[in-house]
Amino acid sequence: TLKAKNFKKRCLQATITQDSTYGNEDCLYLNIWVPQGRKEGAFLMGSSHGANFLSNYLYDGEEIATRGNVIVVSFNYRVGPLGFLSTGDSNLPGNYGLRDQHMAIAWVKRNIAAFGGDPDNITVFGESAGGASASLQVWGPLRGGLPPRIAEKVGCPLNDTGRMARCLKITDPHALTLAYKLPLAGMKYPLVHYLGFLPVIDGDFIPSDPVNLYANAADIDYIAGTNDMDGHIFASVEMPAISKNKQAITEEDFYKLVSGFTITKGPRGANATFDVYTKPWAQDSSQETKKKTVVHFETDVLFLMPTEIAVAQHKTKAKSAKTYTYLFSHPSRMPFYPSWVGADHADDLQYVFGKPFATPLGYRSQDRTVSKAMIAYWTNFARTGDPNMGHSAVPTHWYPYTLESGNYLEINKKMDGSSMKQHLRNNYLQYW
Repeated sequence: TLKAKNFKKRCLQATITQDSTYGNEDCLYLNIWVPQGRKEGAFLMGSSHGANFLSNYLYDGEEIATRGNVIVVSFNYRVGPLGFLSTGDSNLPGNYGLRDQHMAIAWVKRNIAAFGGDPDNITVFGESAGGASASLQVWGPLRGGLPPRIAEKVGCPLNDTGRMARCLKITDPHALTLAYKLPLAGMKYPLVHYLGFLPVIDGDFIPSDPVNLYANAADIDYIAGTNDMDGHIFASVEMPAISKNKQAITEEDFYKLVSGFTITKGPRGANATFDVYTKPWAQDSSQETKKKTVVHFETDVLFLMPTEIAVAQHKTKAKSAKTYTYLFSHPSRMPFYPSWVGADHADDLQYVFGKPFATPLGYRSQDRTVSKAMIAYWTNFARTGDPNMGHSAVPTHWYPYTLESGNYLEINKKMDGSSMKQHLRNNYLQYW
């Protein structure tokens, strides 16, 4: 019997300081956890993780497999320039990381029966970039990966994409990975404008704008959601004072940020957006209120609005499939964050993967309550397409989303009938 106990190396990527690399080009491996003693047909969850297509990492699937009684599969995929660099034509079409994911899913479909799984019952899930990947695997204007700037950095020709592509392919992969650095200070525009390595509309894997492709997912059950302060980590990069109790932000700071997100609308658009979001400041001009406004603004623009578009489009195109959406609001456990900070970007992932059970000394009882609920909903959905029905009991019924109801489930430590809510931040989303 072969005992697979060690993970293979991650795919090659830059360190957080962007001055060196870790991982390996030889990285396209899967990890499979099968619940002990399970004999009948099993179910599968594939996970492709986030961090904005820059780095992917592995979470141990043992807790979610055991507690949810599902087979869990995680997989690596190429990231950064090795996964998403594109010249915008056939010489370097891009989307290699997405194709890696597609190959992993195809492998699972061909082979999961050997592990007791059901090849016709596959649920793909992810967080952040992984969530976008999951959607693109189903119905798959995304920006390409800065090829001229990268090519210039590594000494490749710029005036011919064919020669550029041939040169880039033989360039040292470590040099290529470090050729573009994400600016984390002195940015003229919001951070999102500098994210270089993203999927592109290549006419093949992504044949057109994903908004136009939802009909492809009309018969696939779908869950999507956001964290209530998903934008906090981005706002903290752009305005470091956000996360520092003794530092203040000004109206000018926020207006500059708003302007960076409304470039195409011009000054009139920036003024209108600023007025909508700062209206509550007339009653409460405290620093906490102002900082929350900034975080909610970035959460709306970067996460909530795209999610609402996704679930609305899915529901509109769905024939028989159901659509579910949620808001995760269990507060961040980061000790250096101000007390008002809610659920930051990626905070939900540790609960889906059962970390409060795997490392109990690092978590509270309320964290295990949240984790138990999330594992139950997610794995029930993987089994039946309905988060309420399956192996695990859930704390309250999760009703499907409709355009009329705007139903969403708020997930936190206290869940009951009042956790089902409607039309999340509707006034702000209607503005956009």
